[in-house]
Amino acid sequence: MRLKLHERRRFWGQAGFTLLTNANLGGFFRGKIYQGGLKQVCVPGLNCYSCPGALGSCPLGSWQSLVLDPLVKIPYYVIGFLLGFGLIFGRLICGRLCPFGWFQELLYKIPLPKLKLSRSGKLDRLLRNVKFVLLSFLVLIFPVLAWQELVKSPLFCQYVCPAGTVSGGWPLLLAGADPGLRLMLGWVFSWKTALTILIILLSMIIFRPFCSYVCPLGAWYGLCNKFSLYQLNFTPSACVDCGLCERECPMDIEVRKNLNSVECIRCGRCKAVCPTAALNSNWSGKRHENI
Repeated sequence: MRLKLHERRRFWGQAGFTLLTNANLGGFFRGKIYQGGLKQVCVPGLNCYSCPGALGSCPLGSWQSLVLDPLVKIPYYVIGFLLGFGLIFGRLICGRLCPFGWFQELLYKIPLPKLKLSRSGKLDRLLRNVKFVLLSFLVLIFPVLAWQELVKSPLFCQYVCPAGTVSGGWPLLLAGADPGLRLMLGWVFSWKTALTILIILLSMIIFRPFCSYVCPLGAWYGLCNKFSLYQLNFTPSACVDCGLCERECPMDIEVRKNLNSVECIRCGRCKAVCPTAALNSNWSGKRHENI
């Protein structure tokens, strides 16, 4: 009962935040991207700038665009947003505030057989490193390429990000916003459409595959989990070793051994099912493992 209530609250919280950050609903009908002052502000989750409903900017897109801007080079304000979000919330943003994460969870609710890759398996460990490789590229290699004028477009947004295709590319195309847009479609759009469809299909059988294996924003927030103000705590003396926390963890984490793991999206399911409140959380930035 506690878990169902918790998940219901989390679901509607995610839905509300998605609506709040995409409240320009008329944009979907007009096929117009909001260009007002709020677009100067980064939202915490993965939410494409080009989504017709988006009121804010995606931090990944903003990072790339400003690095490419010859007048900016170093996007200090985006760094500030990412540091602030990460050091306050960590991946709590992934589990509670990310529109594309919520979209994947909606797909996972479709009643199909589910696939859960073993955390101890080589394939799972290899795939989970992909998001950190992409993060390293965006932070270390992409700026160098941009400053040397070897790249002139936001590569992750252009070639990888499925959130941009789902919330930006497809709605704008369907709305017929720009008569010349269809004429511009080429192999890049076909590639991204195929990749997005693959992510959608995988999301029906694997819990949040993009978050687990690909998302560099989630990788950044994951690195902040150990240092953020929001922390999960475990009291071993209260634990009855029932294993419910680990069985309910959608990210397949050994909760008691790896609390505040980089993979933890802080959905709170482990806390909700714990019968003795051995798992709890605080906003003090301190981790407790009381014996």
